[in-house]
Amino acid sequence: SLGEHPAELLARLVDDGLVRHIEKRDMFGLLPPGKQRQETLLDDYAGDAVRAGLAEHYDTFLRINDDFKQLCTDWQMHDGAPNDHSDADYDAACVDRLVRFAASARPVVDALAAALPRLSRYGDRLAAAAECVERGERNRFTGVMCESFHDVWMELHEDLIVLQRIDRVEEGSF
Repeated sequence: SLGEHPAELLARLVDDGLVRHIEKRDMFGLLPPGKQRQETLLDDYAGDAVRAGLAEHYDTFLRINDDFKQLCTDWQMHDGAPNDHSDADYDAACVDRLVRFAASARPVVDALAAALPRLSRYGDRLAAAAECVERGERNRFTGVMCESFHDVWMELHEDLIVLQRIDRVEEGSF
């Protein structure tokens, strides 16, 4: 959620056995002791007032999340087959929809950030990804591990689930 990997902090978390570094993918993941520590910290920075503020806008997030999932499907599929991106008009229409989606999602992200200010970073990261797609960096639409719009959106969604202590399976929000 920082938009970068603070090397010193991550190294300390790895050394403390809270986080593991997956070298092949240059990713970090919580280990069970890290998950336990996170649960303790959640009480400090995402207490009842923060959760109530997030909950106030989470239904709107879920509604537009459905719109975004459809947009991603439309980008990846065309006429019932995988999109080979040879139809420039079709792709341009999807890119235009993404840019409009990003603009319409910003107030929702801002409302969530009113409950927890660090969430405001997502608005900037989403806007940057949409701008990159609009400039022709098509991998920044749904690409994996490239700070794509989809990557950032999924990270925001997971952050909201963790902050509110929502069971993703129970909620059914995939």
